[in-house]
Amino acid sequence: MSVLKNLDIDLPQSEKKTLYRFLSLYVFFTIVILGLTISLYYTLQKELASSQRTIVLDEYANEFLIALEELHNDKTDTLLYPTDAKFKTSLYGKDYKLIYSTLSNPKNLLTEVTYTNNKIIRYVTQPEKYYLNTQYIIVEMMDDKEWLNETIKTIVIYSSIFFIFMLVVGYFLLNLFLKPMRDALHLLDTFIKDTTHELNTPVSTVMTNIELIDKDSIQDKYLLKSINRIDIGVKTISNIYDDLTYLVLNNKIVSNNQDINLKELIEQRIEYFSILANMKKIKVITNLDADAVLNIDSKKLSKLIDNILSNAIKYNKINGSIYIDLKANNLTIKDTGKGIKEEHIDSMFDRYARFDKIVGGFGIGLNIVKMICNEYGLTINITSKFGNWTEVSVSW
Repeated sequence: MSVLKNLDIDLPQSEKKTLYRFLSLYVFFTIVILGLTISLYYTLQKELASSQRTIVLDEYANEFLIALEELHNDKTDTLLYPTDAKFKTSLYGKDYKLIYSTLSNPKNLLTEVTYTNNKIIRYVTQPEKYYLNTQYIIVEMMDDKEWLNETIKTIVIYSSIFFIFMLVVGYFLLNLFLKPMRDALHLLDTFIKDTTHELNTPVSTVMTNIELIDKDSIQDKYLLKSINRIDIGVKTISNIYDDLTYLVLNNKIVSNNQDINLKELIEQRIEYFSILANMKKIKVITNLDADAVLNIDSKKLSKLIDNILSNAIKYNKINGSIYIDLKANNLTIKDTGKGIKEEHIDSMFDRYARFDKIVGGFGIGLNIVKMICNEYGLTINITSKFGNWTEVSVSW
């Protein structure tokens, strides 16, 4: 995700899921390839080490047989059994009974001998000549695991190199994968900045002139209705302009936090949108706690309320209602509009996310709301019943 940080653009939820799937698949196959390679290499090294140990044991067994022959032919009174510090030997007769052993706890019968043990390697041979009545010789040696230590060391070194290499390849693949998306988002971001710059003067001019009109003195109802429509239009454009400005200047805005009386501010914002609500004959029902206070920047709080309230009007039905409930630690705004599908709720705060093609907009309002909530540690939650209602709750 760091690829887009320098653009100050958040990836929508759908794109994030796509990237997560790609990365998960990439990491999975990397681990599978690495695991198979390690397993094959370990098996080969184990077989090689086993072959080498068999050769060593066979060589010692041959040496031991020669020494045993010498011992058998020794006519002196002092018989010296051949020993070696690295090896232990056991001699068994034709009835599989133990004749002699250098082991501290040898098995009495050859059938009781376990030919593989954790750290002991056993090798059984049958001499061509039965010296000292010996028909079976067991040669044992302690496995120092030197091959295993070397194998693990090699696996760790080359696995690390391979994994780093695959991470580098994955990084370049991810950049290549993101490029079309990044270019599209960058183009949209540039468009927003240019649009914001061009809207500044005309929006300010129209709003100033609308405010200078004395609507009470206008007798022509058709003219008054036309002026109200212009007022609605310019306020809509002004709200979009404010959203675009907030996005462009987000990192440069200095917050002026102070205790805000929420009841007074909410009533101001309801009045601001009253003409737009009246055009759709929407009834605003309030239950506001006069003592609710929040330490926050007033412009950012206004922007938060405006976006929630404007959505409640925009997506509401004709003759619908908006319920605004304010408590000491919670603000809830509920509308009787078209609602949101359950699968879209988690993506509502994504920038540029739009799920209604009929109603216009850039899809940035709720993203701005989420940014303000994150900045001040507020908790926002959306619940909805598709085709019936939507409720936005902000807690602090």
